[in-house]
Amino acid sequence: MAEKDNEMSFWDHLEALRGTLFRSVAAIGLCSIIFLAIPQRLFQVVLWPTQPDFILYSSLGLPFEMTLINVEVSAQFFVHLKVAILCGLVVAFPYVIYEIWRFIAPALYEHEKKAVRAGFGMSSGLFYLGVAVGYFVVLPVCLMFFMNYTVSDTIANTISLSSYMSLFTSMVFLIGLLFEFPTVILVLSSMGVVHRAQLRNYRKYAFVVVLLLSAFITPSDPFSMFVLAIPLYGLYEFSIFICKKEAPATEEEGV
Repeated sequence: MAEKDNEMSFWDHLEALRGTLFRSVAAIGLCSIIFLAIPQRLFQVVLWPTQPDFILYSSLGLPFEMTLINVEVSAQFFVHLKVAILCGLVVAFPYVIYEIWRFIAPALYEHEKKAVRAGFGMSSGLFYLGVAVGYFVVLPVCLMFFMNYTVSDTIANTISLSSYMSLFTSMVFLIGLLFEFPTVILVLSSMGVVHRAQLRNYRKYAFVVVLLLSAFITPSDPFSMFVLAIPLYGLYEFSIFICKKEAPATEEEGV
């Protein structure tokens, strides 16, 4: 029978956690330094959704025009720093997940390790899928709405760099994190916290929560809200599919 690792003291666990945090931060820092060294190429990607040749606009034949300005002395430097750190985290995400797995694995039973390993294995793919959905779909849809919305013809929409980066972060990185929901469900299911019947019973509530989350992330028009709500609710249904039918027996129960 597999047993949890109870031999490590509190200070041993604290030391292991310190090592996990140090290696994770170091990986993010290294990736961030690389992005700091290539500002032109970095912002070609970050600012591409503001250009009329962006893939969504050009593929659908939609006219789009957006001008960014900088109104603060130090804004461009700090925006570059924040974006470099954010992109460093995105690139280093699989390694950070691996470090988290290494830290918690000794405390799990064998039946838990199998499911948690699978959850951590698919977490990077789901995260990058969420980033792609936010970057290629949700962000440009929101930009089109905001740039074409005006309360008066005498007011031109000229957007600051800081304002765009705030929207970019919430649309891309936050959606990537939301796509981790099936990973959380798979881990909780392996530990017997949730099971398939529970998720099925909460479908109608989940749909309302998804709509509220979508409205919070995309506070623009109903169309962009539903653009995000569809994949988010699809993730809930996927979570039901991968969730265990019932709570698993513990190792002690199986003895």
